[in-house]
Amino acid sequence: MREPILRLENITKVFPGVLANDQVNLEVQEGEILALLGENGAGKSTLMNVLFGLYTKDDGAIYFRGEKVNITCPKDAIKLGIGMVHQHFMLIDNLTVAENFILGSEPTERGLLSLKQAKKIVNQCSKEYGLSINSDSLVADISVGEQQRLEILKSLHRGAKILILDEPTAVLTPQKVEELYKVLRDLKSKGHSIILITHKLKEIKDISDRVAVMRSGKVVGVHETATVTAEELAELMVGRPVVLEVTKERQKTGERILEVNNLHAKDYRNLTALNGCSLHVKSGEIVGIAGVDGNGQSELLQVLSGFIVRDEGEIIINNRNLPRKFAQKEVYDCGVGHIPEDRMRMGIIADFTVEENLLLGFENDERYSSRYFLKKDAIHNRAVNLIKEFDIRTPSPLTEGGKLSGGNQQKVILAREISKNPNLLIAAQPTRGLDVSAIEFVYQQLLEQRKEGKGILLISFELDEIFALSDRILVIYGGEIIAEFTRSEATVKEVGLCMAGVRRKSND
Repeated sequence: MREPILRLENITKVFPGVLANDQVNLEVQEGEILALLGENGAGKSTLMNVLFGLYTKDDGAIYFRGEKVNITCPKDAIKLGIGMVHQHFMLIDNLTVAENFILGSEPTERGLLSLKQAKKIVNQCSKEYGLSINSDSLVADISVGEQQRLEILKSLHRGAKILILDEPTAVLTPQKVEELYKVLRDLKSKGHSIILITHKLKEIKDISDRVAVMRSGKVVGVHETATVTAEELAELMVGRPVVLEVTKERQKTGERILEVNNLHAKDYRNLTALNGCSLHVKSGEIVGIAGVDGNGQSELLQVLSGFIVRDEGEIIINNRNLPRKFAQKEVYDCGVGHIPEDRMRMGIIADFTVEENLLLGFENDERYSSRYFLKKDAIHNRAVNLIKEFDIRTPSPLTEGGKLSGGNQQKVILAREISKNPNLLIAAQPTRGLDVSAIEFVYQQLLEQRKEGKGILLISFELDEIFALSDRILVIYGGEIIAEFTRSEATVKEVGLCMAGVRRKSND
């Protein structure tokens, strides 16, 4: 095998009380796509943050093109030709694409910033790599996929020969994933090396040449992707056999728990987002909503949660007709649990402890508060029990929520919402950014709620997830439900055509 473009030897990184990287050895070949697979908290992102200079290694060495290099900050990595696109994009929403693109390397003309030159650079780079993007658009107005393109273009413009992508498909629809794959294959053909941090087994099989598996801060295996099965990778990652197929028993459904009739609402730009949306959920069933991002899913969730006031339409939850304006507490009082689509913004409070995050919504419960005072022992005991029941991996109930891995943050939200014993559970992107073990756990919890006769409204961009869990599948397009399928009659092709707006179908 030829000399690797990059070699990491015995990289060690320690945080207080945590050995994040334990003498990690890894090689990257020129012109390959290397997948870095592992559970949340396995040390993948930490290792790449060390490589990119965001963290300083405690021990070990990095070799680039055979020479030992010292990377102490991102500027050192960029000079070597290493770029990184983070899971949460480093963009400024109220600046244009061109303005974001040139940050840190602003072109000038006669001593003044030249936006004309900036646009020219963006357009040239966009054309060179086949990544179309409008240089005049505000970042706040472009899609998640376009924001990702911008981040990739920025790295390539800075001369990146090694491109690190951290969970690049976590926020993309299936169609956008295919677009990204094409981009990565084109870059590979031009000699770029790509390190793909991921936990998605299908993604690894689809796009990577080799896969390195991390567990508990160590690399536990490196394989040619074509020679290893998804089941073998899952077991390497978790350390035990993992059930990848979802099996659920048939069961009778009951009364309608949720009815949404002719819902109309606008988004934050005062543009129509929901346009006559109607649906229902019965007890004992999971209703999945499939659709391309931006077709009203977020606004539907916000209307159901009381964040957006609908223009017209009817919402009935557990036989209670909600007024046009209502507070979140009214929804919860109707017997609703909610797993939000963005756990960091809407699911947990990063500066609150795990114990405090688990208490949210129970502050006035007489079991945990008395007039103006909280019952700290009862709160602590409850947290300890939920941590055990939901297998929340945390050093302590007093650890800040923001310091947990994504999977464990999601378990905190699940534990809190399910412990409310809701009749209706609204689950939005419940496994976004989670590893295979955490996904397995979330699926088990949702199916257990279904078995107990609860109704579940599932909104997900993961079509595999919709097909695996749903009893009925609805397709949302242009702010309305344009198709309904029973799970037995649904096919990926038919659902995909409806998602694209090519077909409409109704079981009415």
